[in-house]
Amino acid sequence: MALREIIEIDETKCDGCGLCATGCPEGALRIIDGKARMVGESLCDGLGACVGTCPRDAILVIKREAEAYDEARVIEGIAKMGGAVIAAHLEHLEQHGQDLYVREAMAWMEAHGVAVPAKPAPKYEACSGTISRRLAPTRAEPIVARLASPSPAKIPSPGAQALASPPDASALSSWPVQLHLLNPRSPQFAEADILIAADCTAYAFGSFHSELLAGRSLAIACPKLDQGRDIYLDKLASLIAGAKSLQLAIMEVPCCSGLLGLVLEARKRNGRDLKIAVKVIGIEGGILREEER
Repeated sequence: MALREIIEIDETKCDGCGLCATGCPEGALRIIDGKARMVGESLCDGLGACVGTCPRDAILVIKREAEAYDEARVIEGIAKMGGAVIAAHLEHLEQHGQDLYVREAMAWMEAHGVAVPAKPAPKYEACSGTISRRLAPTRAEPIVARLASPSPAKIPSPGAQALASPPDASALSSWPVQLHLLNPRSPQFAEADILIAADCTAYAFGSFHSELLAGRSLAIACPKLDQGRDIYLDKLASLIAGAKSLQLAIMEVPCCSGLLGLVLEARKRNGRDLKIAVKVIGIEGGILREEER
């Protein structure tokens, strides 16, 4: 077993309505004894399609040691339900950019003589049903402009003066940002300037938004803690295929070099000679060095 994302059901909140079971493309959920139950860890892909269907907020996506997801086992069960269910399952995988699972499903169907249904029009959804989208960069508005003017007889306290300082603007332009959740074929990554950043860089580098993120579509990942190396390679290769430019931000710590290795391997797999601007961030803040790969 490995550490990965998987759903967790709060039985104290679950009322057994069954909406999650019908909303699970992999058939991992069943209503048993009046409660939603996971009938096999290997059937749960951890993408959380069921979360948004639960009216009781009884389902969460967590990270824990769990049996690996098995697409061959999933598609074997789904194939018995007919072409419409197969198509819905493949669409679910496409929406989350899970190309590796799609290929595994196709290989199983080909090996077992199961007809592949017509591919549906792409829908760019991810992150438990949230639509992947572009975001308008935040324009900071001074808080003082939204507060009633103080009486001339009153002198603002130091705390009030601190509140009046405008917050820093966010340069985030798309959502979701975690590499496992985003769809690399979403419009915000097409012909885009892309920033791939190790998780810790945004905390270590104070000017992350203004100097690194501004004008770029973001994908974040941790090469040490995240699972699913092959999935990451597939997604990175897809990002490279459609990118106008690619910038990589990593920390100076040794484990972060793993993300550079993944990006270089994905570029090799993709076959596109796209230059990668690498920025190495120090643990005390600031850019230690820059290079082009």
